[in-house]
Amino acid sequence: MKKKFIATVIFFIGLFLVSYAHAQQGQKITGSEILGERKESYFDDDKDGEPPRGFQSAFTGKGESGHWVVKKIEHAPSADNVVVQTKLDDTGYRFPLLIMDGVAYRDAMAFVKFRAISGDVDQAGGLVFRYKDSNNYYVFRANAKENNVRLYKVVDGNRSQISGKDLKVKLNEWHLLKVVYRGDKVQCFFNNAKVIETADDTFDSGSVGLWTKADSYTFFDDFVVQESK
Repeated sequence: MKKKFIATVIFFIGLFLVSYAHAQQGQKITGSEILGERKESYFDDDKDGEPPRGFQSAFTGKGESGHWVVKKIEHAPSADNVVVQTKLDDTGYRFPLLIMDGVAYRDAMAFVKFRAISGDVDQAGGLVFRYKDSNNYYVFRANAKENNVRLYKVVDGNRSQISGKDLKVKLNEWHLLKVVYRGDKVQCFFNNAKVIETADDTFDSGSVGLWTKADSYTFFDDFVVQESK
């Protein structure tokens, strides 16, 4: 009985320590989320000027396909590297994607930090989830040019808005995008404030990734996905 009590205490201490560490990176997690697989990409072990390891480039829409590379910058959230899409084609319906390898989650929490630097047509960054292929997925994105966030689904290459909210998205500042999804329920957070809560059952599982639009020049860092069981 005493051994069982000690084991229980150790478990909850471990749960607290893991939750605290994760909270320092911008998210709160539950015990059920800890039970699933977790993948983290900080890009700091990748080589400057080369594509990030563990990802595949994909593309939706028209114009030039994307080119994603690791870039060393000052004052990255986790020093020193970020990842950025460098082909700045100004085609309006153009969405370069960077998809994480080896992920096919049904329920999960995912987050990424992004910093919109420039763009004449758009200044956007997004978080892709339940990605089936380059024409079928969800994306939660923020736009510094429009000052809003939007949750979209892309079905057979056609994008439609599920929900959205107008708010200030500052250019040249780091922001946090986070999604928590279980079953048909989706919650979206901007800088840890819940901005969207909705339901949609178009896609039931898939990978996660990063997203930009048109000529957006956007840095991404600290990309984490935590599967929920």
